[in-house]
Amino acid sequence: MHSPTPTDTLAADTDPLGRERSHLAASRAALKAMREDVEALDLRDVAGTWVSAQVLQRQVDERIKALADLAHTPLFFGRLDYLHAISASESEGGGGERFYIGRRHVHDADGDPMVIDWRAPVSQPFYRASRTEPMDVAKRRRFGYTGGELTAYEDENLSDPDEADTRSALLAAEIEKPRVGPMRDIVATIQPEQDEIVRADVTGTICVQGAPGTGKTAVGLHRVAYLLYAHRERLARTGTLVVGPNRSFLRYIEQVLPALGELDVAQATVQELVGHVEVRGADSAGTARIKGDARMARVLRNAVRAGITLPTEPCVVVRGSRRWRVPAYELEEIVRELMAREIRYGAALEALPQRIAHAVLVKMEQGGEAPDDRVQDAVARNAAVKATVKACWPAVDPVKLVHRLLGDADFLAAAADGVLDAGEQAALLWAKPPRSARTAPWSAADAVLIDEAADLVHRTPSLGHVVVDEAQDLSPMQYRAVGRRCTTGSATVLGDLAQGTTPWATGSWPEALHHLGKDGAHVEELTQGFRVPGEVIAYASRLLPAIAPGLAPATSVRDLPGSLALRHVPDGPEGLDGLDAAVLAACRTALGHEGSVGLIAADARVPALAAALTAAGLPFLDPGTETTAEARLTLVPASLAKGLEYDHVVLDEPAAIVAGEPDHRTGLRRLYVSLTRAVSGLTVLHAQPLPAELA
Repeated sequence: MHSPTPTDTLAADTDPLGRERSHLAASRAALKAMREDVEALDLRDVAGTWVSAQVLQRQVDERIKALADLAHTPLFFGRLDYLHAISASESEGGGGERFYIGRRHVHDADGDPMVIDWRAPVSQPFYRASRTEPMDVAKRRRFGYTGGELTAYEDENLSDPDEADTRSALLAAEIEKPRVGPMRDIVATIQPEQDEIVRADVTGTICVQGAPGTGKTAVGLHRVAYLLYAHRERLARTGTLVVGPNRSFLRYIEQVLPALGELDVAQATVQELVGHVEVRGADSAGTARIKGDARMARVLRNAVRAGITLPTEPCVVVRGSRRWRVPAYELEEIVRELMAREIRYGAALEALPQRIAHAVLVKMEQGGEAPDDRVQDAVARNAAVKATVKACWPAVDPVKLVHRLLGDADFLAAAADGVLDAGEQAALLWAKPPRSARTAPWSAADAVLIDEAADLVHRTPSLGHVVVDEAQDLSPMQYRAVGRRCTTGSATVLGDLAQGTTPWATGSWPEALHHLGKDGAHVEELTQGFRVPGEVIAYASRLLPAIAPGLAPATSVRDLPGSLALRHVPDGPEGLDGLDAAVLAACRTALGHEGSVGLIAADARVPALAAALTAAGLPFLDPGTETTAEARLTLVPASLAKGLEYDHVVLDEPAAIVAGEPDHRTGLRRLYVSLTRAVSGLTVLHAQPLPAELA
C-alpha cells in the first residue's frame, strides 16, 4: 500500500495523483453538464395537461436536486482495477476495467461512466474484496480528501501474494477524522460485515445489535439508500420510513441521505406516527409499563368489540307496498359469521348492511322480483337496515373508546377480564376522569393505545420498508405500532440492548421482533467499534454486567492512549468555584482541539450549566443543531444523548445522571450511553463518588 507524499509524487516517472485530480475535475464538470441538461429541458411540448406538466416539473426539480455537487463531499472515494473486463463492450480486448466508486453515478457526454454509484453491483468488491478473496480485483485504491480536495491515495494490490497485509492508513484516518457539521456518512469506510447488512435483500427483515461506535445507525441509513437504488420502483410505490427516538436525533441524521443521492425518505418519531391526539400528560413509570405491555392489545380488542350485540328482533324493510322481513335468527347468523372472520371492525361494519340487504334481495327474488345491485345498495341505506346495524354493530371512535376505557372502571374491568389483574387495572384508570376526550390529559402511551384501537377499526396502511433506530427503547405496544406500518413490507431494526433507558426497554431481540410481527428475522451483532476509542469503550463496558449481563463487550479498532480522563473536583462552594468552573475549563480545553464538542449532563443540571456557559461567554448549541466552525459546543441533556456523537465529550457528574432515572439499572444504562458518545476524547468530571459499577 502506498500513500504518496509530495516528494514521492515528484520523484515518480508519472504523476498519478495529478491524473486522479484531473479525473475528479472532469467528473465534476460532467456532473455539472448532466445537471445543466436537465435544467434546459423544455416541457411545454411534452406535457398534455397542466396536471401532467406539474408532475413532470416536480420530477425534473427532484432530478436537479439529486444532481447537486456537494463541494465538501468527495465525488468519488475509491477505485477498482479489475483483472478482467466486466462489460461486454470491453471483453474483446482481454484486459481489465477500471471503475471509480463514488456517491452517485456520473457519465460523460457519450454516456460512458466516469463515476459508478457505490450501490451498483460492480462496486461491491470495493467493500468485500480481500487478499484471500480478491473477487477478480487487481488493485483497490482509496483516496484521501481535505475539504473536498483530493490530497492522497493508497493502493492495495489484492492479487499480489507478495504484498504484506497491513491496515489501511487512509481508512483509519477517514474513520478518525474530526467532524464539524451533520452526522458523517460512512460510505467510504463500510466494512465487509456492515456491507452484508446494507445489501441484504429487501424482502427480509434484519435486526442489528450494535455496540456504541459500530456504525449501526449509519449502516441502517445506507441500507435505505441501497434499497432505494436496487428497488426504486417498488419502494417508490410502497414508501420508505426512518423511525428515530426523537426529533433532535432525526435532525442530526437527516443530512446523510442527501449525500448518498436520496432526498425523499420520510422520517418520524414513534410519537409522530401515532399522533391521533395532543399529548399533554405523563404517566408514572409503572403505569406506562402496563400501557406498553402487549396484553393491552387484547384489552383493546375486547373493548372495540364490546358493543357488538346479537339481534333479538327481525329487520323489516318496506319498499313500495311490500314488506320484506329478515328474521332475528338469520341476522344472528350474519353477525356471528362476521365476528368469526376476524376482519377489521370497520370493514365488518361496512359489510353488515350489505349482507342484510343481500338477504332481503334473496327474499325479493323468491317473491318474483328481479332486483339488481342498485336495489341492494338502496336497501343497505334503508332506515330499518341502518337501525339494525347500529344496534348490532355500533360505530367505534378509537379516541372516545380509549377515553372510556381509562375513565370507566366497569368498562375496563369487562375488557381486561382475565388479562390484567385488579391492581393493574387500577393503575390504568385516571384519578379524575376528564369530561371529554378533547380535554383528556393524554400521555404518550395513551396515543399508542389509540393507534392500536384505530388499527382494530381500520387497517393501517403498510409501507415497503421501515428502519427503526434505537429500537431497544420501544415498548411492545410501540413495536406493534411500527410493525403495522410494514406488515406487507420489511424492516431494519437497529439498537443496543445495553442502551435501553426506558422502564419497558427490550429484554431480547427475539421478543422485540415478535411484537414487531417479524418472527424469525435475522439478528446480526456488531461488536467491533470504529469510532469510540478503545480506552473509552473499555471503561464504559465495566457497566455491562449490571445493565446487560448476556451482552459481549465491545472492542475498538482504535487505540488512542490518553483519550479518557477522570477528574475528581473537590467539594467547594456552589457555582463557578466548584464543579461548574471545572466543566467550563474542560470545555475550553476541548474546544482547543479540532472537531465538535459535546457537554453531556443530567437533565436537572442543564439549566445551571447553560447559565454558566452564557456567563462565561461560551456559545453553545442545542442537540441536533448543526455545528459550524464558529459554534462547535453542544449542551446535551443525558436524556437526548442517545445516537449522537462528538469528537470530544465533557461528561458532568455521572452520579447525577444515574440518580435522574426512575431506577438504578436504567440510570446506569443512561450513563453507559453518555460515556460512549466520544470519538476522540472523553473527560469525566465528578464531585460525588462515581457509581460503584465503574470501580
